[in-house]
Amino acid sequence: MSGDANLDLLTKRVAALYVADAHGRLVSTNEWDARPAPRFHLMLTASGPIRRFRGDLSDDLIRALEAICRQEPTRVPGPDLPVMRRELLHALGKHGEVERVWCGPAYRLPAKAKLEAEVVLIHEGNARLLERGFPDWLADIPHRQPFTAVVGDGHAVSICASVRISAAVHCAGVETHADHRRRGHALRAVAGWATAVRTLGATPFYSTSWDNIASQTVAQRLGFDMVGVDFHVT
Repeated sequence: MSGDANLDLLTKRVAALYVADAHGRLVSTNEWDARPAPRFHLMLTASGPIRRFRGDLSDDLIRALEAICRQEPTRVPGPDLPVMRRELLHALGKHGEVERVWCGPAYRLPAKAKLEAEVVLIHEGNARLLERGFPDWLADIPHRQPFTAVVGDGHAVSICASVRISAAVHCAGVETHADHRRRGHALRAVAGWATAVRTLGATPFYSTSWDNIASQTVAQRLGFDMVGVDFHVT
């Protein structure tokens, strides 16, 4: 994939994460139960930075943040990014108290990757499979498709669903029941989900935090490529 095509797809991925207003300012998360958007989202990629700002930030603050972002190196992303973290947080702190900072790798499944897994596609007709282990996901079923599960003893033990969706991009949400972890179930759930996303003509993306080593391992073992570092501040 060329640099321009890569940056275009990654820009579509950031767009899939949020609802934006006519000026491109963030309004809410792109979910059926729309949640507050962060004040600032920066995705650092080898093709350049992608940044988005919430609608209540002043033009002066946005210009200041843009100037700081331009100082970030354009290179293969890694855990040391963003280099300008301190400066970004200082600028945002002038606008209001920083409540939450999140940072972690973003992965994309390359077209060459071949995945196979035995999973169950979850829909309203078999929602009972989630009742024991994942009751909080029941309301999500109509809105977060494809939705896959690894099933054992008649109940889901690991699930993966599209939690942010656009025509071009689907982003994974994954959970494995505490009693069934470290058995490879998440690998199967994500593999089945990614295969289902591909049948829709969309690109599967997977993201996690730097401190979630197990989640990073799932992406790496399935052949996902790390394509960026997400940094967002509320």
